[in-house]
Amino acid sequence: MHEEQLHIRNLKNGDITAFDYLYNKWSGKLYNFVMKMTTGENYLAEEIVQQVFIKIWENKSSLDPEKTFSTFIFTIAKNLLSNIHQKRINELLYQKNLIHYIPAENTTEKEVEFRMLEEYINTLIEQLPPARKEVFVLSRRHLYSNKEIAKKLNISENTVESQLRKAISFLRKKISQHYNYSIPLLVLCLL
Repeated sequence: MHEEQLHIRNLKNGDITAFDYLYNKWSGKLYNFVMKMTTGENYLAEEIVQQVFIKIWENKSSLDPEKTFSTFIFTIAKNLLSNIHQKRINELLYQKNLIHYIPAENTTEKEVEFRMLEEYINTLIEQLPPARKEVFVLSRRHLYSNKEIAKKLNISENTVESQLRKAISFLRKKISQHYNYSIPLLVLCLL
């Protein structure tokens, strides 16, 4: 049996030395890979490497020693980067639209209004049924993909999509009842 496969088998059983071996072997290569993908964002590269190995540890029981470990970790890194880039794009769009929405003379008043809206959204999220709330938070706050959520919660991807759709519909409906309609459109692009 190949040495790496043996370490993956041991990691599945919770062996921390096997984890250390895989981390030491792959973290530098993964870091360089992420640095290339991010054109030199070293803090982000460090963060992605840490997140990848946290996911490896959290999901160690589902590792397959017969599959290529490098492909597995690079795929996780790509997914994390994709989620981060999507969030950055959404934030950029939000800020761009926000600049057009907020008149300069009322900036403080509008900032307070947006903070109140943010608090209101958080209270609405708390009102979601527990399973729906968990799916929503994993997706929108922790940036998990639908596939990752399905695997983590042991449910189908269709269930994840359905729960997200229902959560967003609920939030849109509630927000539009209490706020100017243009605000929910801006905010919900981030949800």
